[in-house]
Amino acid sequence: MNNQMFCFQCEQTSRSQACTGCAGVCGKSATVANLQDKLTGALIGLAQSAKNTGLPRKETCKIILEGLFTTVTNVNFNDETVKEMIDKVLEERKSIVPHCSKCDKTFGEYDDYDLNRLWSTDDDIRSLKSLILFGIRGMAAYAYHAMILGYCDDEVDEFLVRALDVIGNEDLKMDDLLPIVLEVGKVNLKCMELLDKANTETFGNPTPTEVSLEVEKGPFIVITGHDLYDLKLLLEQTEGKGINIYTHGEMLPAHGYPELKKYSHLKGNFGTAWQNQQKEFDNIPAPILFTTNCLMPPKESYKDRVFTTEVVSFPELTHIGEEKDFTPVIEKALELGGYTENKEFTGINGGKSVTTGFGHNTVLSIADKVVGAVKNGHISHFFLVGGCDGARPGRNYYTEFVEKAPKDSVILTLACGKYRFNDLNLGDIDGIPRLLDVGQCNDAYGAIKIALALADAFDCGVNELPLSMILSWYEQKAVCILLTLLYLGIKNIKLGPTLPAFLSENVLNYLVENYNISPTGSVEDDLKASLN
Repeated sequence: MNNQMFCFQCEQTSRSQACTGCAGVCGKSATVANLQDKLTGALIGLAQSAKNTGLPRKETCKIILEGLFTTVTNVNFNDETVKEMIDKVLEERKSIVPHCSKCDKTFGEYDDYDLNRLWSTDDDIRSLKSLILFGIRGMAAYAYHAMILGYCDDEVDEFLVRALDVIGNEDLKMDDLLPIVLEVGKVNLKCMELLDKANTETFGNPTPTEVSLEVEKGPFIVITGHDLYDLKLLLEQTEGKGINIYTHGEMLPAHGYPELKKYSHLKGNFGTAWQNQQKEFDNIPAPILFTTNCLMPPKESYKDRVFTTEVVSFPELTHIGEEKDFTPVIEKALELGGYTENKEFTGINGGKSVTTGFGHNTVLSIADKVVGAVKNGHISHFFLVGGCDGARPGRNYYTEFVEKAPKDSVILTLACGKYRFNDLNLGDIDGIPRLLDVGQCNDAYGAIKIALALADAFDCGVNELPLSMILSWYEQKAVCILLTLLYLGIKNIKLGPTLPAFLSENVLNYLVENYNISPTGSVEDDLKASLN
């Protein structure tokens, strides 16, 4: 390959084919992209060495989680920290392989895998291995969040090692790889269940909560990403200091958790989804803390007030290390001072508040009421409209879809795609809100649990429910969720705004033939198809 880089893992990849020039559409340089490929190759070598020496040790698994998470879109734009991660992987590999006491020979050590071999291989093999690789990158992000809270699972850890080994195995054919693709979905379901347990046992079960979009005068901090533990630490460190905290993007569902909402200075939500940050953060009189992915290259007007932590990294930004001392963020908030008067903001559609906190525990607690509303004809259909948001034109499709959905239908939503419509007032049916925000992208587990419970209540399969899934995708966590839905046998999924560039024609045909997956079309046609 003669490209400066090769990346087609996100929805916005160049020309819906691949980013191959000096930088990706996300802003990642070719240097960083190639280093992340090198990191992935090193992880494959580590996995093969670990597999050869028996069950992987905990430190190996931790490094694999961190390394895979580092390669997720919009996480790391910094060549220096990627190099440090590569060094960490190589040191771990050296520490786990046995050495001959009589000579310098190393047993069981594998060379780094050259990812250019994957990008240039047969289209179908490349497609299936990409599904595996991108799926485990997303799964690793979820497993990493659970690990931070002290929750791990041996099956998840061991599968990640095995999946990396598979990617480096060039003897496998399509028939060998297809079952592993679905196994990614199976193990990811367990991983999402683990994270759900970690979040609810640590922070309590979410409850419905209305969240203001107004920002009060005075110093404040905006926190974005997915890491609820970082938010808890920030709330603890800012308590009593006259600084208000506002969530952004995927951090919005934090307002529903009892152990987080008890802090009176957790005030509301700032802005909308990640792709609008360069506009919404422009000259903001407050610092922004990025806890996980969804970072875009910051503009000069606010670059001095962006802070990163965990695996997020961008050149010249202040990084909060493992000690989690947010003093620099706090000092910047006090220095900038916030707005001099209360500042009124709205959602994309003009709404002044949004509601979150409809986790599976809350929804299932009123399952009888929901089933009753279906049986008496008051609820005709359920739509799951959610996933990642993005900047590609056409994503207003999801706003229009929700607006035109029948008035006797209920909309389940999750992830940052909900910002396209979560400020709309859709009313309720028999006291049941028509719009139910289940939470972050990882809370797809909750949506799945709700769907399975409804299927049990009606004594039918999920595919027989009056339920349609209209999904938007952007990055690798959406990939592993899609694979989980396919593992569960869920069919007739609409996916948009474009189909993944890494799906070969044969692999796409397989998904169409076996699961009737299809791209989003016109709102009218898709609604008609869903309701027939």
